Formats: sequence, C-alpha cells, structure tokens
Amino acid sequence: MSNRVKRSLGERVFEVFNILFMAAVALIMIYPLLYVIFASLSEADKLLAHSGILFKPIGFSTDAYVMMSKNHMILRGYMNTIFLVLVGTTVNIVLTAMGAYFLSTKGPMFKKAVTIIIIITMYFSGGMIPTYFTVIGLGMENSYLSLILPSAVNTFNLIVMKTAFSSIPDSMRESAYIDGAGEVTILFRIVLPLAKATLAVLILYYAVGHWNSWFNAVLYINDREKYPLQLVLREILVQSDTSSMSVGTVGSDQYAISETIKYAVTVAATLPILFIYPFLQKYFEKGVMIGAVKG
Repeated sequence: MSNRVKRSLGERVFEVFNILFMAAVALIMIYPLLYVIFASLSEADKLLAHSGILFKPIGFSTDAYVMMSKNHMILRGYMNTIFLVLVGTTVNIVLTAMGAYFLSTKGPMFKKAVTIIIIITMYFSGGMIPTYFTVIGLGMENSYLSLILPSAVNTFNLIVMKTAFSSIPDSMRESAYIDGAGEVTILFRIVLPLAKATLAVLILYYAVGHWNSWFNAVLYINDREKYPLQLVLREILVQSDTSSMSVGTVGSDQYAISETIKYAVTVAATLPILFIYPFLQKYFEKGVMIGAVKG
C-alpha cells in the first residue's frame, strides 16, 4: 500500500509556479555574469555594433584577454590582492576567534561592559576623516597594514563566532583544563575545530571583503605597484585607462577593443572568488543560521 500523500490541485499549481518563479530569479541573477563573459569573448567591432541582449559571443575572439595580459598591473594587482586575502583573512580570523573566545567564556572580569562597547561599534563609528588621521598618525600610509588593521575585526562576525563558541558544551573545556591545556590550546585545538562551519563562513566573508576592497586603497596607497586588483580594475573601468593594453590599434579599433578589455578584466576579477564558494557552500547554511538560533 502506497504511503504517498496525495497533493491537491492547488499545491501542485503552487509548486509549478514556485519552480518557474525561482528559475526566473536565478536567470535574472546569472545573466549579467553570462553577458559579461559573452561580451569579453566577442569580436570588438561586432560587439560595438550590437545592441540588446547576448546569448552567445558575437564572433569568438580572445583578443581582449591577450591585450589584458600585456598590462603588468593586472598580474601585479592579482599578487597584491592574493597577499591581502591570505594575510588579511588570517589576521581577521585569529583576532575574531580570540575576541569571541573571551566573550563566550564564563568568569572574565568586565565581560558585560566589553560586550556592550563592542556592540556599540556596530551602530556608531568615528567616521572616515578621524580614521584617516589615525591611520596616517600611526605611520601606516602606503602600507598593506592600512588595508588590514583598520578592519581587522568585524563586529557582526565576532558576535556570530561568539554564538558558535557558546554552543559548545562547557564540559569540553573543563576536560581540557583537567588535562593541563591552556587557553590558547583550547581555542585553536578544541573550540575552533568544533565550530568549523561558522569558521568556514567567516573565512568566506573576510576573504570576499578583502578581494573586493578598493576604497581604503584609494585613501592610503600612493604607490601603484601596491594597488590591489580592484583598484587596477577601477582605473580601467572608471577612468577608461586601457592605453597600455591596446597598443598597436588606432581610432575606432582602439575604442572597440577597449570595450571588450573592460569586460575581460571584470571576468578576471570576478571568477576566482566564484570558484572558491562551492567548496565552502556545505558549511554556509549551518554557519550563517547559528547566529539566528542562539543569541
């Protein structure tokens, strides 16, 4: 005897509508990325003459990527950004974990007052100008430290990690104390591995933040050799600086190839972080929802 519950006509209609609606939403979100990819692989003159949507490259060409590779600032920007992502995310996670561990343990003095002060920073800040003078006054101008330390701890991420740590039974820590483990050992060898879902999500948040960051570099970095990738991309897109990549072309041809170059550098700056996300996706839902389950 079948145990399947027979669904009503209304439920089936709703399911079909829901599938079609979600498919349409997915298409709306995916198509802009596909458009940029198709445009970057199109022939420059044909793309310039085309108007409307794209469903495939207009005449397949990789000239834009070849031209892009001629700009040494692209590779330099990649190296700078990768360094910032690796070092910056490490600093973020270590400091956030230490702060969350302090807030999640029982007994520290002034913990409530410190928690209130930390939460206040979610709603109020000194502002851009005081922050700028602080960074300059500490001698971090034109240094990677200016891109890492001012945003070393995100308050929301700190609270999420603190919630994850609080969900770990106290008996785990007490057993470690009995075995002679110190606070650092407990944090990095017991607590963090047990909160790996939240850890993976926060690594993704911090890494994406560093990858996409450009405004702080505008304020503090003067040496172009230290520009992160997004600032190089901004020069190309906003200031239309493609001259170093379109050498050998003139007039309308140079203008046309410059348009496809802009699409190519957008793809180059976007795809790497998209490739990383699927590896962390399985942790994402659990890690994000934990902050909403237990405060």
